[in-house]
Amino acid sequence: MKTAGSTIFEDDFISIGHIDGNGNPVYLGHLVIDLKRHAPGLGDMNPAEASAFGVAMSKVSRALMEVEKAEHIYSFVTGHAVPHLHMHIVPRYPGTPEKYWGPSAVYDWEEAPMRNISDVQSLCDRLKKYMDTHQHA
Repeated sequence: MKTAGSTIFEDDFISIGHIDGNGNPVYLGHLVIDLKRHAPGLGDMNPAEASAFGVAMSKVSRALMEVEKAEHIYSFVTGHAVPHLHMHIVPRYPGTPEKYWGPSAVYDWEEAPMRNISDVQSLCDRLKKYMDTHQHA
């Protein structure tokens, strides 16, 4: 999956990046956890991959809440287009009306934080710093 900005976190099993808008504004904080080994779904990970994936999912979610003040984190895996495990992490920010709650509904809110690549890069830098300084969180 194509990501924008710099890599937020990477180890032997996974990498985390920001979703790419192909030059268009993108929902700020929509992240993707990518399993490096080609595996179609959550049930196809080995124990080491599953451990790394779970810890990273928790840590990057906490980073979005602490650094970006997200009030809720959505996560989902679809696997429709490519049989390769990618987990989407989508924050919901304070003030989002309830009718726009949900991992895709947040995109429909007219005041959603749709941003450009420079904003995405800044967010990636902030999250990477958090991930690097909270090694055992």
